[in-house]
Amino acid sequence: MELPPAQPSTVPDLGTKVGPATAVGSRVPVLRLWSIRRSIVLVVVAALMMVGAMFAGALWFAGWPSVKRDASVTTSTLFELLKLVLAVVAGIGGVAALVVAYRRQRVSEHANLLAEFAHQLAHAADLRAEVTTALAEAADKRAMTETERNGVRLFNERFAKASEQIGSEKPAVRLAGVYAMAGLADDWQEGRQTCIDVLCAYFRMPYTPPPPQSEENSSKGQQRRMSRQEARDAIEEREVRRTIIGLVRDHLTSTDPTIELRSWRGHNFNFDGAVFDGADFAGVIQIGGRFSFENAKFLEGLTSFAGSVLAGYVSFEGAQFAGGEVSFDDVRLDGEVSFRRAAFSGCEVSFSRATFRGRVGFADAIVSNGIVLFDAASFDSGSVVFTETKLEGGAVVFDGAWFGRSARVTLDEALFNGGTVSLRWPVLDQGAWLYLLPLAELPGVITGAARE
Repeated sequence: MELPPAQPSTVPDLGTKVGPATAVGSRVPVLRLWSIRRSIVLVVVAALMMVGAMFAGALWFAGWPSVKRDASVTTSTLFELLKLVLAVVAGIGGVAALVVAYRRQRVSEHANLLAEFAHQLAHAADLRAEVTTALAEAADKRAMTETERNGVRLFNERFAKASEQIGSEKPAVRLAGVYAMAGLADDWQEGRQTCIDVLCAYFRMPYTPPPPQSEENSSKGQQRRMSRQEARDAIEEREVRRTIIGLVRDHLTSTDPTIELRSWRGHNFNFDGAVFDGADFAGVIQIGGRFSFENAKFLEGLTSFAGSVLAGYVSFEGAQFAGGEVSFDDVRLDGEVSFRRAAFSGCEVSFSRATFRGRVGFADAIVSNGIVLFDAASFDSGSVVFTETKLEGGAVVFDGAWFGRSARVTLDEALFNGGTVSLRWPVLDQGAWLYLLPLAELPGVITGAARE
């Protein structure tokens, strides 16, 4: 058995590109200023020295003229001296004001530098946060990818081990392999269909049912056909096969939302060519997906879909029913069931109390000493078609059936050779379609055609 095909790589791109961060000075801008007192004193002293130097220069340029001293000081001279003092004081005050204004300007510029530096720091912090987030996401992706790889590797190992067990010669080991494969299907959603295919493939392998009686009471003729060891092996094999059917049923009948992810609904089940000596699919809910029993053989026992809801496709094309029984009692059919080219010999297929919203086709089927029951069935909007069906001593029964206005039942071109169609106590809504041909003239037919 091959492993599931390799899935396309889903490994995420873990490359994280980080652009260069805005250059930020490593040092905080520092404002270096003397104290206000020292600044004013130094500036005033410097100004006085400069004035003194200019005055001395002017005297030197004038040739150091002598100053004439009067014995008395006039009022005008006092006023001139007072103006000079006031000018000097005003000059000193102006110099101090300039110093204060200069310091205020320096402080304002430094505040702007600090604000810009703080903005750069905030931007750098944002960039570092983005880089940290990107690195964390990359690490999570790497961890997730590694986990997925380990998970797939583990699933492949479990698949190989379960397949090996299913192929064992010992029935106990095969049973363990069946349960292991079903458990893997529960856990491995991507490979669930493959696991189901393996179980169905095992069921399709050649199989000879055990004799109906126990080994102790078997007749000599049965012993000649099948030795005791062969009968024991067949009984053990039947147990493995019924386990597979039970697992399929259990995964299609549960309505518990907590295990919905483990449901097998919507998947395909291929039992083509398989041999059935009884199978219990009762109560399954199959929405979508496909049940295929094409060319299967129903030799004995009961194959039951009773109480099921089938909204997908169920195919019995070319199937052989010889002595077995297939029950669709109380089933709800929203999909299609095909018995095209099926052969019914000494068996019974029952749709008693079934509700039809889909289509059931018996085209080219052969009913030979078999019986197909639709008694008390409700044909809501579905159809039952027996196009070119051959009835050779068999019977099709519609007793007590209800036919809705959208229902359609036809035996167009059906061939009768001693077969019967029973249509007792039908209930027909206005618009229902029954086309049973002029059957009253055929031997053994119970009721005639009707159209309302």
